[in-house]
Amino acid sequence: MTLHIVVTAKQVLDPETPLSAFSVADNAVSTAGNIPPVVNGYDEQAVEAALRIKEAHGDARVTVISCGTDFALDVIKKPLAMGADELVLLQDAVFENSIDPTMVVAAVTAAIRKLGDVDVVISGRQASDWDNAQVPLGIAESLGWPVATIGRKVEVLDGTVRVERVLPDGHETVEAPLPAVVTVSNELGTPRYPNMRGIMAARRVQPTVWSAADLDIDGTAPAFELVSLKKPERSVQTEMITGEDDADAGRKLALRLREERVL
Repeated sequence: MTLHIVVTAKQVLDPETPLSAFSVADNAVSTAGNIPPVVNGYDEQAVEAALRIKEAHGDARVTVISCGTDFALDVIKKPLAMGADELVLLQDAVFENSIDPTMVVAAVTAAIRKLGDVDVVISGRQASDWDNAQVPLGIAESLGWPVATIGRKVEVLDGTVRVERVLPDGHETVEAPLPAVVTVSNELGTPRYPNMRGIMAARRVQPTVWSAADLDIDGTAPAFELVSLKKPERSVQTEMITGEDDADAGRKLALRLREERVL
């Protein structure tokens, strides 16, 4: 029986973008048009975890699901170039409120049910844009599946998923029956880089696109509303420390730092 692994992936603003390139207007964050988005880094590690399971299992396929409104195909196809088999895009105007995890949970859960034969869902521990870490847990709750979080190693053995979870002082190993949800962290290791064959193969794959209507979702009543979004104000104060000579200035600087409890 083929093992079916679903990976959730989110298209996000590139977190390596310089702060000066970001702008905030109408409660939305944007960058210059020449800065492309990326696949969330933790989600790339989720793809890597799924591909390792596929290689170890032998008979497995990997489906990537992404929810949004304006996908850059050359970006969101990266998991296909890495080795995933299918890409499902949940694309609709009602998914525009990306800060509302309940809408994303509803959409992804509906897609998983529509696929019908999913054994394990693997997600990144959180997204680099809002850092909420709510969607994977919401998916598990909606499906009624067990969930293991912050994994550094994921294995599927005889109808069971085994996860090494990262702890502040080490790790622990947990097991859960399939179907299950797993989130992974950067401790899993560096995700593989797509090779030329994978990139060319990904270009030939046409993603499946499902709207809110296809998923039978009513997006008219979001559970969360973004009231205000703005850049934090920054200020810099400079104090010049002088003395009769360098040694005197050094002593005064040390005293000033002690007053501020820096030393």
